[in-house]
Amino acid sequence: MAENNPVNVAVVGATGAVGEKIIEILENKDLPIKELKLLSSKRSAGKKVTFNNQELTVEEALPESFSNIDIALFSAGGSVSKKLAPEAVKRGAVVVDNTSAYRMAEDVPLVVPEVNESDIQSHNGIIANPNCSTIQMVAALKPIQEAFGLSRVIVSTYQAVSGAGNKANEELDNQVKQYVNNEDMTAELLPVKGDEKHYPIAFNALPQIDVFQENGYTFEEMKMINESKKILHAQDLPVAATCVRLPFFTSHAESVYIDVEKEGLSVEDIWNALRGADGVTLQDDPATQTYPTPLSAANKEDVFVGRVRKDLDSNKGFHLWVVSDNLIKGAAWNTIQIAERLIANKWL
Repeated sequence: MAENNPVNVAVVGATGAVGEKIIEILENKDLPIKELKLLSSKRSAGKKVTFNNQELTVEEALPESFSNIDIALFSAGGSVSKKLAPEAVKRGAVVVDNTSAYRMAEDVPLVVPEVNESDIQSHNGIIANPNCSTIQMVAALKPIQEAFGLSRVIVSTYQAVSGAGNKANEELDNQVKQYVNNEDMTAELLPVKGDEKHYPIAFNALPQIDVFQENGYTFEEMKMINESKKILHAQDLPVAATCVRLPFFTSHAESVYIDVEKEGLSVEDIWNALRGADGVTLQDDPATQTYPTPLSAANKEDVFVGRVRKDLDSNKGFHLWVVSDNLIKGAAWNTIQIAERLIANKWL
């Protein structure tokens, strides 16, 4: 396909939190879209969405929906992706999947374009978009890995409620009102909708994101561990994660400890590696209290890094604070970047 040839694009999960962001970003980008098809569950079908001053009707996602579609952007849950992504590929579309359904499949590239763009070309019809918390961490770590090597990563996350969807945001909003009115806070969704217990997130911290695995880690933590190794092409890299949900709406923050392979580095060396990195913005000046926060990163496409410190006990250890909008770079924007690279490099 020639670079400037227009493409037919489908968005699956068009009425969800990420799907809405995908549509919003597509309006402001130069992706050469000939036709945009919006797809959802039967329940949400029929809704009207405005795109480039045109009113589009959301349709139910069915196998035949992907006829004549070049790129299908999926963000409707893993079960939907497992059912419909192969149907889209069968009809000639390339799928960029935002769920965990295919991330660890050997024949599916797992891509953050600033980190491993070349992996896209090995696709067999499906490309996986990583977990939101993984995306921002590996974007910050890649330039450090290239410059100095990495021998260990330990991350603790501080994740926004929007990572659990629009209804989780509504639950937080309701709980805040209940708390202010001296009412009992009702919890039905977090930490995991399908799990037995639910806890209020308002004025709270929940050290569980997704279900627990047999090893005591949550699925979210194992996503970060396994996905980071795959994206960085470092299967032997020790990675540990603790993932925590906090009561704010947008952007994930992470405290990341790393051991580099090179000795004798300074904070300035790490700064210099980060300054030249695509998609990364350094905001780090303790003298002026300059560092990224979830609010300052909201609605922005970059990954922001600050609080770079040399560890006081390890000659090769450094600490970083990494923040990014989980719905934009952590999901919608990264998905669209992959689509852009597919077209620009003629990898469709």
